[in-house]
This record gives sequence, structure tokens and C-alpha cells, in this order.
Amino acid sequence: MTGPEVRSGDVLHLSRTASVQFIRPITVRVIRVLADWHTYHGWVWIDAYELNAAGDAVRRRTLFLMPAGARRLAQRCRA
Repeated sequence: MTGPEVRSGDVLHLSRTASVQFIRPITVRVIRVLADWHTYHGWVWIDAYELNAAGDAVRRRTLFLMPAGARRLAQRCRA
């Protein structure tokens, strides 16, 4: 994912390119980026809802990932 950084409301597809923890790819909606959590350069912590195939939130998760490896499916709407 090059360009804009991860923001609240983004819908992301996460696979092994985002982190080795995603052996099974998942889709999440970002609640917030945990900017005050220190990490390695190019990595972030996020709070997110894991989404099922219908797009419904099924689980809240805190995830460590490399945004450059995530695929953005949707971006929050701006008023």
C-alpha cells in the first residue's frame, strides 16, 4: 500500500505481505491507528474490526502490520 497512510474507516485486505501472522488472509475495518505505540519503521499497530464475507464485523482485534503490504479495499467517506 503506497501513498496515503492507514486511517480510521479504511477497509484493508491483510495477507502475508502485511505480516507473517496473516497465514489466512483477513479483511478489517480500521477503528484507529495506535500512533502512540512505538514500533519499527514502516510498521503500525491498529485497532480494527475483522469482517466476514458479508462485510459484518465479527471480532475486534489489535493488529501489528506493515501498511505497504496491505491492500486497501475502501476508504472512509469524507463529508
